[in-house]
Amino acid sequence: MITNVYIDGFNFYYGCVKGTPFKWLDFGAFCRASLPSETINRIRYFTALVSADDDPDAPVRQTTYLRALRTVPHLSIHEGRFFKVTKKGRLVAPPTPGLDKVTIRTWEEKVSDVSIATHLVADGFRGDYEQAVVVSNDSDLVEPIALVIRELNLPVHVLSPHKPPARPSYHLQQVASSYRLVDRALLAACQFPTALPDIRGRIVRKPATW
Repeated sequence: MITNVYIDGFNFYYGCVKGTPFKWLDFGAFCRASLPSETINRIRYFTALVSADDDPDAPVRQTTYLRALRTVPHLSIHEGRFFKVTKKGRLVAPPTPGLDKVTIRTWEEKVSDVSIATHLVADGFRGDYEQAVVVSNDSDLVEPIALVIRELNLPVHVLSPHKPPARPSYHLQQVASSYRLVDRALLAACQFPTALPDIRGRIVRKPATW
């Protein structure tokens, strides 16, 4: 079947490759290996540009990886944004007698889940695919998945990057045409070469430390 794949970049990173040597992943090879009987029409990769606040080299590594991803045929990159936010909440650990709430500053990714939903629905209405595969465990995507299945009669499968002890999304399991976990054996097999020419012919190299 003609298949579009929608990849939640940060959900995949934290669920599959953080803390592993497999961050240099060729998503073209990964999608073909994960869906060997399907015709991959389009891959949409959703992410946000990271900040250098906690790791000065993080933006450089990410930019390098995005250069490599842009060499994958039929793959487009959709960039969201991170916003610095201040929140107040109850301190749970360590327990501190007399301390009720604390104020923290953190970063939140915006736009990506809405962008995934928008493209999934719009591509479906345009007849761009016969089936869709969403690579995420984010339950915010329940409604657009359900809408495509219900209104367009098109199957939408979920490939979750999160394995136990992480909790699979009960709600995604209920609405998706199928729900299964990423085959982690494919991560090592689907790496980019250490060095490859980017779309301008310039060599892009895997970061030495990542």
